Amino acid sequence: MEILLLKAALLFYLLSTVAFISQLTSRAVPRPLAPTLLFAAFVAHAGAIAARSWAAGYIAVIDSYEALSFFACLMTGVCLLAQLRTSVAILGAVVSPLGFILTLGAFVFYTKTRDLPPALQSAWLPVHVILAFLGNAIFGVAFSASLVYLVQERQLKGKTGSSFFRRLPSLETLDNLNYRILAWGFTLLTLGILSGAVWAEYAWGHFWIWEPRPVLSLLTWVLYALLLHYRTAGWRGRRAAALTIVCFVVLVGSFLSVKLLFPGRHGGGFG
Repeated sequence: MEILLLKAALLFYLLSTVAFISQLTSRAVPRPLAPTLLFAAFVAHAGAIAARSWAAGYIAVIDSYEALSFFACLMTGVCLLAQLRTSVAILGAVVSPLGFILTLGAFVFYTKTRDLPPALQSAWLPVHVILAFLGNAIFGVAFSASLVYLVQERQLKGKTGSSFFRRLPSLETLDNLNYRILAWGFTLLTLGILSGAVWAEYAWGHFWIWEPRPVLSLLTWVLYALLLHYRTAGWRGRRAAALTIVCFVVLVGSFLSVKLLFPGRHGGGFG
């Protein structure tokens, strides 16, 4: 059931990507179609994660396959919520292909469920990983808003008047949305790091572990803290959007490098 649902999610991600692109290039495509397909992808994906978690007996976020899958699903859910609250449906045009790529990548690392080691058998597991992953997922939506901002800005400066870009939100709307999303993401990332420190103290006797994951998480936190600081100080527009994209690239790079290259307590290797 898990694999069947994940394949369905992969198909809906692809269909929603096509629908978003078609919606931007043609008025003949019904506006609700693309978000509906993205919602179907989210439901199928969440069902696959729930099925695996039920079979494993713990929230499925431990190994590389589970982490990539969980990240893609949460990012899609955050995107759908942002679209409902802001009516900025274009975010899905970026999140849909990202969800497809991450979910497809998850298939490469598929493994069967395993028993948790004693140190991870804790109530802190869902608290820590949900806070951290949710913060990362929100940063993914901020990345999407920033990417759309830069594309829209370039179009307006070129004054080409393409109907494609006239359907995009205003630069001010995208910039304000980016700031609000970043604030939420940073708050959740901070709580995720703090909960991880408390859990480490409880499990291993010291709140800080000199492993790649905590170090890179701290680096990511510092980058986003600087981004929010400069935004509060008056940074807006292109510079803020570009730095948001850079921060997210660093976040994804650190996430993948830890999962694939540095197995350990945080690397998916259960070491």
